[in-house]
Amino acid sequence: MSRHPIGDRAMTDAERQARCRAARAAGVPVIRTRRPADRRGRAKRWTDSVATLLDLQADYAAWLESLPANLRDSATGEALQAMVDLDLDDLAVVQPPRGFGRD
Repeated sequence: MSRHPIGDRAMTDAERQARCRAARAAGVPVIRTRRPADRRGRAKRWTDSVATLLDLQADYAAWLESLPANLRDSATGEALQAMVDLDLDDLAVVQPPRGFGRD
């Protein structure tokens, strides 16, 4: 994801490098942010993903039901019908294997 330029135009690579070197020379601490790590186990991620899929399927079913009759044969209606027709119950039944006592 790109950031917006600080000034009225984007900096060149040389300007960016010069700014970085000047900050290091001035002793400005470098602050780096990281995305938080996903600490859930694989089994928990699987069950959460399946639950999300089932919720989305229910939302799409409600959308399909509220769709006007003249739009049911359109590309949107056909795509919604295909999503509703998917049998996700088989995914909900599957239990992933446990992993060496860590799950």
